[in-house]
Amino acid sequence: MKRREFITFVGGAVWPLAARAQQPAIPVVGFLNSGTPEGFAPQVAAFRQGLNKAGYVEGQNVAIEYRWAQNHYERLPALAAELVRRPVDVLAATGGTVSALAAKAATSSLPIVFEMGVDPVKAGLVESLNRPGANITGVMLVIGLLGAKRLELVRELVPAAEAIAVLVNPKNPNAALETRDVQDAARALGRETYVLNASIESDIDAAFTTVVGQRIGALLVMADPFFVTRRDQFVALAARHALPTIYPLREFVASGGLISYGTSIADVFRQTGEYVGQVLKGTKPADLPIMQPTRFELVINLKTAKTLGLTVPLTLQVAADEVIE
Repeated sequence: MKRREFITFVGGAVWPLAARAQQPAIPVVGFLNSGTPEGFAPQVAAFRQGLNKAGYVEGQNVAIEYRWAQNHYERLPALAAELVRRPVDVLAATGGTVSALAAKAATSSLPIVFEMGVDPVKAGLVESLNRPGANITGVMLVIGLLGAKRLELVRELVPAAEAIAVLVNPKNPNAALETRDVQDAARALGRETYVLNASIESDIDAAFTTVVGQRIGALLVMADPFFVTRRDQFVALAARHALPTIYPLREFVASGGLISYGTSIADVFRQTGEYVGQVLKGTKPADLPIMQPTRFELVINLKTAKTLGLTVPLTLQVAADEVIE
């Protein structure tokens, strides 16, 4: 090989390496969640759809670092701090208020986009819904404070139920507020409520045993990330004990549950992904107002109702956004 040819060959071999070395690193999103990857798989897919809409595709022009608390909420502060040290470009705090609070405590400068089920102003996360301020914004589900509406649905579907059990996760910072909301609504409807707690799998089994043993007519499951990951367990127990149960999200009914009323969690995760994309493009979280749901969905499983020996009133069927037969 002649000297000139050799120089050309070497130059051609080195140049692509140098060019690749000078290419900017792709942005990294820190995805913090209080639950499990299995329990939130559909929501993660929706989150990616939101990123895609904003022009970002995982593995191509954005990377995602996932951290899962596996339903151990006490692990969230350490996981959030780990992502901040990584560091990531945006921290997506998903899986409820517990994740959002952990993210905020971990950083005052890194952009944070959350999704949660209660008013973030009352939770102390933002200054206002229109102007969140500081480094944080997000999407508000409003699934936790719909207890009154769910109780009305129970009354229509199971009119003989004079007493209704309410299941909450005491580790959820929203539990006390949501319980008071349901109890006030129950008193207005002339119904008794029995509040039961569950924060681990065996607690759920024990709660159903208590409800059946006390001959309570129906069960209201409150919104909680841990409960979302255990929806198959809830549905199986409700079927085994022939217990009419109302849930906060469609996913429970799609798994065989009786009825649900709440926001579309898939829509919320898509919107969260879109907001993360906007922040990656340079928009400050303080300039992005808190997104709020504009539509709530009522979903009824007629097959499950029939199995339980319940007749779903036609008015409910007509009002439902989705009827599973």
